[in-house]
Amino acid sequence: MKTQRRTFLKGLGGFSLALPVLEGLRTGGTARAGEIVIDPYAIFLRQANGCASAQNTEVGAEPERFWPSAQGELTPATMAGRAIDELTDHYTKILAVGVDGINFDYGDGHARGALQGLTARGPVVAGAGGDSEANGESIDHRIGRELNPDGRDSLFLYAGRNNGWLGGACISYRGPGNRRAPLHNPLTAYQTMMGIDGGVISELLIERRKSVNDLVREQMDALLTNPALSNNDVQRLELHRSSIRDLEDTLACNLTAEQEAALEGESAGYDSDNGDLVLAAVRAHMDVAVLAVACGYTRSVAIQVGNGNDASTRYTNTDNGELMENYHFISHRRLSHDSSGAVIPGSDLLHHQIDRHFARTFKYLLDRLAEYQLPVGNLLDAGVSVWINDQAQGPSHSSMNLPYIMAGSAGGYFRQGAYVRAQATGTHCRLLNMIGTAVGLRSASGGDLDDFGDPSSPKEPIPELLG
Repeated sequence: MKTQRRTFLKGLGGFSLALPVLEGLRTGGTARAGEIVIDPYAIFLRQANGCASAQNTEVGAEPERFWPSAQGELTPATMAGRAIDELTDHYTKILAVGVDGINFDYGDGHARGALQGLTARGPVVAGAGGDSEANGESIDHRIGRELNPDGRDSLFLYAGRNNGWLGGACISYRGPGNRRAPLHNPLTAYQTMMGIDGGVISELLIERRKSVNDLVREQMDALLTNPALSNNDVQRLELHRSSIRDLEDTLACNLTAEQEAALEGESAGYDSDNGDLVLAAVRAHMDVAVLAVACGYTRSVAIQVGNGNDASTRYTNTDNGELMENYHFISHRRLSHDSSGAVIPGSDLLHHQIDRHFARTFKYLLDRLAEYQLPVGNLLDAGVSVWINDQAQGPSHSSMNLPYIMAGSAGGYFRQGAYVRAQATGTHCRLLNMIGTAVGLRSASGGDLDDFGDPSSPKEPIPELLG
């Protein structure tokens, strides 16, 4: 059977559910040797406030607790004892990169970090501080604009209080000064991706607890009995069906009344200041993101956690199970949003715990992607997932050595199993151009992407990061 790269099942009310690519339904019956049949994609997870790396602060010297112990090849031994060791299960797929941004005059370190993070651009108006806006498009939006079917927007997902410093959601831009509004509620993100047009389908999913799989059961059963499907195809379809069920259980099925209210925006959860609830919402967003890239809905997803300086969220102290002070206080090492408050004892260790919370959350994404098996490798291999941080360190708000922890080679483009300190002016912008190239963006001449970010920043690839 000759089909498009993706097959769609049609269900009740015009609902459409994109299936993974099936090798048995491709021309010739099987995938060509070495080919990954999922288009490359990028998923970004944003953390604020830097990491607990080696630094000298007015509070005192702090040891390295984030980066691997040696550059070059990653091993469990070089990752041990650092926050990044939460990713040891995937160490052969990890590329840990420290890149240097540019000290654009945003008038505030958090504005410079968050707004530069995916744009590699300076401010529209210099020195505007909390009122700043980035002077250009973000890479997640450009990927969607140029590569998504019908040019549909990439997914921009948000968890945490959507207010406060920098105005809440702040990392994704359509163009100069033109921020994107995020999908805040994971259920809304799911419905948006699935094309659920309110009313009838929403009622089936929420009130009647009728699975999306039930809406397309007849078609799915017929497809599963198709003799053209390989064993890999059958496994992929069953995993796809299971993933949808898991997502529905998380978002709309078998929930308490309080959980349902949270999903509808009436109580805690995705709009909470409790870090456990916020990260649970992030994981639900990740379920949406994985389905979105697996099904061909989008080639790009950006997930922001917390507002500009994540000043509302209180993450759990794993030593005692209690909520810490808000993350921004901890990143400053003081009981204030500046340098005037009393010192928080052991705040560097608390920051390290928060790094681990984010590392475990990023691992959840990698685990979910790795579950989707492809003819060669898995969905994790087909794209690149990137855990980014606004700043290198909390107290200093530095733009030098920004953590970009990457997983997946995007079909072989990126090096894997390594730690690289890319120390040079503008390596941050160069990396974003590389990510764009890896997923399919091209220059005007058809070569590597070379026009993204600040016009004065270098754009050429970083050789040490190439696969």
